[in-house]
Amino acid sequence: MRVRRVYDEPSPSDGTRVLVDRVWPRGVRKDSLDAEWLTDVAPSAELRRWFGHDPERFAEFARRYRAELESEAAQRGLDRLRELAERGPVTLLTATRDVRHSHAAVLAKVLDESD
Repeated sequence: MRVRRVYDEPSPSDGTRVLVDRVWPRGVRKDSLDAEWLTDVAPSAELRRWFGHDPERFAEFARRYRAELESEAAQRGLDRLRELAERGPVTLLTATRDVRHSHAAVLAKVLDESD
């Protein structure tokens, strides 16, 4: 499972591209992004605000986000991502600048663990 910024140029190795942010990224036209959009797997607004993209809070953010992924809606989204992964490569897209300390990185790890 790859993680890339939504602003990066698509690569032939991306496979299926899936936007996993709750909010549509700034400056990206909806008709220009060749990607599925799954909001159910994004962290809650409350958790995003608490985290504030602070790398020092990342471990606790990841723990809390994993707990949110236990919800029924998130599980449906995870099932969809697993279904796509069975067909070929999947790239998770996020607008976050620090991809390494993002929910998309946690999500990729969760999906890799379930393989």
